[in-house]
Amino acid sequence: MINRFLNAKHWQLFILMFGVPILLQIITMISVFANIDSNGTPGQAGMLNMILIFPIIMFLYAGLFFGWFWSIGIGLQKYIPTDIHMKIKKFKILFFIPLAYILFLLMVIVAVFYGVSSGNNDVSGILGKLLFVIFPLHLFSMFSIFYLLYFTAKTIKTIELKRTVTFSDFIGEFFTIWFFPIGIWFIQPRINEIVSKKNTNNNIT
Repeated sequence: MINRFLNAKHWQLFILMFGVPILLQIITMISVFANIDSNGTPGQAGMLNMILIFPIIMFLYAGLFFGWFWSIGIGLQKYIPTDIHMKIKKFKILFFIPLAYILFLLMVIVAVFYGVSSGNNDVSGILGKLLFVIFPLHLFSMFSIFYLLYFTAKTIKTIELKRTVTFSDFIGEFFTIWFFPIGIWFIQPRINEIVSKKNTNNNIT
């Protein structure tokens, strides 16, 4: 799976990560509007479709997004010069923090959607209590994601320069990956080039 991400073209990843989820969202919204009753209230069928499709969209996007991070952070380590050591263990630990948070948040959102569609008035009170848990988890998750950005950008630049790098060396890559929808068009070709050069060198030797 890692090799699939590393060898994928930028347009392929863009379509999978953004094109497909956006298409599913459009289908969901059409379903909701198509089931609005005469009072302007979304029908139960439309709300049910939203409850069912929303987790699929989240799982698809998060799976591809974090799969790409994992493929760069772990899959490209074999291209790092042997005298340079990166904090792979820290990367692995912080990698799973946002995934756990997204799964938890997804469960909360689905429960809220289901409660609202069922006319449950206790949902808002439960949600208010959960905010005390969600807020610190959200901050820690954001920190973890920023570290993933940092680590992946550092990995790419270390391979390209073949030396120990500082943040000033890869600050451009950091922000390029941060602005992911645009950045993937610039970062992924460089990853393809790294993998392609390594494979060519292996074939020669």
